Amino acid sequence: MSTELPKAYDPKSVEDKIYKLWEESDFFSPEGLHSVALAKEGKIPEPKPFTIIMPPINENGSLHAGHGLVMTIEDIMIRYKRMAGYKALWLPGLDHAGFETQVVYEKKLEKEGRSRFQMEPKQLYDEILNFTLVNKKNIEEQIKKMGASCDWSREKFTLDDDIVQIVYQTFKKMADEGLVYRGEKIVNWCPKHQTTLSDLETTDVEQKDNFYYLQYGPFVIATARPETKFGDKYVVMHPDDKRYNDYKDGQKIDLKWINGHITATIVKDEAVDMTFGTGVMTITPCHDAVDFDIAERHKLEREQIIDFQGKLLPVAGEFVGMPISKARPLIVEKLKSKGLLVKVDKNYKHVVKKCYKCESLIEPQVREQWFLKMKQLAEPAVKAIENDEIVFIPKHYKKISLHWLKNILDWPISRQIVWGIPIPAWHHEPKCIPRPGKEKETKKCLKTIIALEEPECEFCEAKFTRDPDTFDTWFSSGQWPFASLGYPDSKDYKEFFPTDVMETAGEIIFFWVARMIMLSLYITGKIPFKTVYLHGLVLDAKGRKMSKSKGNVINPLDLIEKYGTDALRMGLVIGNTPGTSLALAEDKIKGQKHFANKLWNIARFVLISVPDNPNPGVKFTRKDQENLDELQMLIKDVTEDMDRFRFYLAAEKIYHYVWHTFADKIIEESKVNLTSDNLATKTSAQRMLLEILATSLKLLHPFMPFVTEEIWSKLPIKDPEKTQSDLGAGKKLLIVEEWPA
Repeated sequence: MSTELPKAYDPKSVEDKIYKLWEESDFFSPEGLHSVALAKEGKIPEPKPFTIIMPPINENGSLHAGHGLVMTIEDIMIRYKRMAGYKALWLPGLDHAGFETQVVYEKKLEKEGRSRFQMEPKQLYDEILNFTLVNKKNIEEQIKKMGASCDWSREKFTLDDDIVQIVYQTFKKMADEGLVYRGEKIVNWCPKHQTTLSDLETTDVEQKDNFYYLQYGPFVIATARPETKFGDKYVVMHPDDKRYNDYKDGQKIDLKWINGHITATIVKDEAVDMTFGTGVMTITPCHDAVDFDIAERHKLEREQIIDFQGKLLPVAGEFVGMPISKARPLIVEKLKSKGLLVKVDKNYKHVVKKCYKCESLIEPQVREQWFLKMKQLAEPAVKAIENDEIVFIPKHYKKISLHWLKNILDWPISRQIVWGIPIPAWHHEPKCIPRPGKEKETKKCLKTIIALEEPECEFCEAKFTRDPDTFDTWFSSGQWPFASLGYPDSKDYKEFFPTDVMETAGEIIFFWVARMIMLSLYITGKIPFKTVYLHGLVLDAKGRKMSKSKGNVINPLDLIEKYGTDALRMGLVIGNTPGTSLALAEDKIKGQKHFANKLWNIARFVLISVPDNPNPGVKFTRKDQENLDELQMLIKDVTEDMDRFRFYLAAEKIYHYVWHTFADKIIEESKVNLTSDNLATKTSAQRMLLEILATSLKLLHPFMPFVTEEIWSKLPIKDPEKTQSDLGAGKKLLIVEEWPA
């Protein structure tokens, strides 16, 4: 034939050119698809929508291997549905990523010898904004490098004005309906970053510590944290513990303690474990959740021992200002010198909480925070999941999500950082200057008002100060599916919501997936998506989690530079079952580069062997028809796998068919017929090879879009009935060709 492929496939010379062609075609937009145009002309029924909302990528760095997997799986889904005739929308987005982005920027400040605590909030905000805007362009280019066929005209950012307004409206609705409250509770406090964290933002780590037994008057108490004991003036025991029947609730006891004599109070409470230690405990209500609850039940005083920087306060006497790590051994020495140290268990194992970003030990602190009541929000989500309105892939995540939702705790949604969506709340100054005629009504002054702009008090002249906190980033991203589509009035929201698939990492099922379900049902009354597809971690070749400290981070762009995007995509998919971790070896990507070359060489052979117009009237030989029947079975199998989200199986089946059946068997067996003097036999072989190649390209396109599109452009396929020609002779781009049936 007249068109001949170069001898070797060079991804670098193809990929950017092909992506530009796709972008210019407008096929990433559902409105630009042939099926939509034909439906408008009344030639076919209106195509069904298929929607994926891209998990917004954090604007604080570069794409990593996990992002590469997300882009690959979601692009496979959207390309398949687009070819299957759906009005396919894949909406891209970027995430301000609140705390995570601020942590990244704080590391940058540290390298520059600066600290966010020495900066005005606006200066810090503006610097982070500029930092993310620079990253935004890089991330978009990296997403394109992965071949992502998302609709860039609809790209959203979690700090877009319309998104922020929806977040504010949600918060206002929740406040009006009594789901939001502001109060003092024990929270997870990161001393390094000086912000509250939810339980999901901490990691539980088992470690071995000394366990100190201390003489507390007539009792022996035990603790792993002697530095918290300076303010302990309540000794608590179970009311049913017969060992302490002689002690009455409220009884006072004078005793010698760390910094002198104190008067302690007996408290009887059922929270005490009678089987642990001596069955007696002292409480530190400001630094322990159980202790805080006991103090609240009995209306006991609270005293902060450790400040928000993790240093001891004046109550600690000579240890004031010391960090815990320095103070603890000195405090133990003092306890020993005063005869208060009974014994030390040096093999005490317990679980401590650490910040998931910096690994600092979490310090429980009492802070006034904004909380969201979750049980009422969780109930509709539980019902929807139990009724299988949302399908989880893999299935066991259904049980995992239900367990968490049924045991959900109130969510602290405020963060003490500047980078994020400010909480739209204003606080009344302490004093009241009554307005004329309102002197007797100042008791009606609202302590806090939720409003976008500074409010005025109806009864007095007091000023309001803006709440300094921002929303937890998951509060805004939890509204992403409906907010990004323009809830409630946009055409996109009405047409594409609920979305079809949410594809994301299994590790954020609680952070994000469960919260999207709850918030969507609360605001829209609808589930946000019909299917949740959860992938596992991408690990290094040895099965280890990637980290900079280990030096084993795989940069997807480096692999693309070396082997091409198609090879990386296939390497990420084959052998990767949903919900399980994938050990990604470079040799695997290299092997898929060989496959791309094999496909290229197959196409070169077919194009050399097939004339521009093989006679379509010639019947296939029996053997050629058998080969086509086998191809039909492959189409059926692969289509079923695609419909059931078994992309790893579909890719593997196509790979083996193309290499081992098409190349090794069919082409080799056809070489005799291609040189036959019998024109019918020769033409049958030519038609068969072209049919198998064309179909293989269609099946492979969602997985390997670049090499398949490039080869497709060279095929001698004519179809004058097809409109919107992109390649001439009535042939469409492969991206919008019909899926084989």
